[in-house]
Amino acid sequence: MPNALVLGGATGLVGQALYRVLTTRGWQVETLGRADGNLLDMSFLESRLMASRFDVVFNAVAWTQVDEAEDHPDEALLLNRTLPDALARIVKAGQHGWLVHFSTDFVFSEPRQTPWKEEDSPCPASVYGRTKLAGEQAVLDTLPERSSVLRSAWLFGPGRKNFVSAMLAACRCRDSVSIVHDQTGSPTYTLDLAQWSVSIAEKKAAGLWHAVNGGQATWCELAGEAIALTADNSCRVIPITSDLWPQKAKRPTYSVLDTTKLSNFLGAPIRPWPLALRDFLFSAHHPDA
Repeated sequence: MPNALVLGGATGLVGQALYRVLTTRGWQVETLGRADGNLLDMSFLESRLMASRFDVVFNAVAWTQVDEAEDHPDEALLLNRTLPDALARIVKAGQHGWLVHFSTDFVFSEPRQTPWKEEDSPCPASVYGRTKLAGEQAVLDTLPERSSVLRSAWLFGPGRKNFVSAMLAACRCRDSVSIVHDQTGSPTYTLDLAQWSVSIAEKKAAGLWHAVNGGQATWCELAGEAIALTADNSCRVIPITSDLWPQKAKRPTYSVLDTTKLSNFLGAPIRPWPLALRDFLFSAHHPDA
């Protein structure tokens, strides 16, 4: 029975999904988070990793507050680059095990009309994007033959507040919500992401992967679909442009990720995000189910 150590597995959106999928697939799972100690203390981190006797470390810890990163670049760099680099070095020194690290579509920002592939040159436009890119590069440079980096995007799923749950909550107390319609990306169900991640870890598939649900959407389309599917869909979705919703960090206007590599690896098409969204909204995992 393989052993996994999931950083962020107790409270994180991706970490909780990983814990659920791993245990269902027969793994022994331990979790490690910031509540357990200082993850940036190398001696603490190394002692916890060595004590876990892991086969695979899944790093689902990151600085994900995109706008706050603009004001706190050093803190964002510590979690998004220093931590994964430290994990890669510890795993490498142990001469065994595997590291799965999660990155983001925010490593891309230039105007585009076709999905981004793994071999495309990154072009981050925000502190968050730059620090996440630095983290994935550190992992792949330090541990190229025993690591997998998965870029994902626009996450929704059980266990923690996310865009979909926030929009549904807003509609319970308002008759309309204003959502930007000029940013296009890849909505992704965390339980699907966890399944793909575990499959990649089980087969020790090294390198960079784009791991998102099929299709694309604007934030407005994602919110509209979720609201239309719920029992009380009287809430109106009002499309607005990004300049009417000013934010500190620049967002990509088109960050759809190409999943051809992942689909070929799995031997099946990646299911479209609307189907995954229905699973989330109508499953026992959803708080409103």
